Amino acid sequence: MLELAILGLLQEAPMHGYELRKELATKLGTLRAAISYGTLYPTLKRLKLAGWISEAEANNNEIVPPMTSKRGRVVYKITAEGKERFAELIAATGPETYDDAGFGVHMAFFSRTDTATRLRILEGRRRRVEERREGLREILARAADRLDAYTLELQRHGLDACEREVRWLEELITNERSGRTPAFRNRAGLPGTTSPAPAGGTPPTGTAPPETPRPHSDRP
Repeated sequence: MLELAILGLLQEAPMHGYELRKELATKLGTLRAAISYGTLYPTLKRLKLAGWISEAEANNNEIVPPMTSKRGRVVYKITAEGKERFAELIAATGPETYDDAGFGVHMAFFSRTDTATRLRILEGRRRRVEERREGLREILARAADRLDAYTLELQRHGLDACEREVRWLEELITNERSGRTPAFRNRAGLPGTTSPAPAGGTPPTGTAPPETPRPHSDRP
């Protein structure tokens, strides 16, 4: 799945290795563990050998972090073959796209897929999580009296997480079938507009305009 993520990011712009690592963390968030250089650079080498990316030396005008190695100064670019490979990977909807890692990477690039592909992956992921949920329910029903308090709490936590994800997936599936994009949520996690308002621009729909300051008056 790292292959898909790298090719997807390089379609946006050529990048250094350290830029790719930073963008991977930003794009994938908590859905993936931190990607080390020991994982990233061997993958980049493999993609280059396959003809899906190319390398170029950074020009002298580019700003790179101090003490950056020669390898860190290399700029990676996607090739025409790499773009074809990305299109092939992003269109895949097999069982591997329902697993935790595969689903996270595919969803990070959902904006580049069609509705039918997104629905197949979301519905497959829902089935996978529902299976996990039913397994946890069975464990709690059959063996709860044999589990210690901490193990029991862990199983309940897993069940709660599955139930929350199923509700979230059902909301996403409903949105896809209705032709809507997921609603933007503010920092408090509450539903808002589909995108935050630009700084200094019009407030999001449904929010009250700021009050006009009143002149101060002393009490008698």
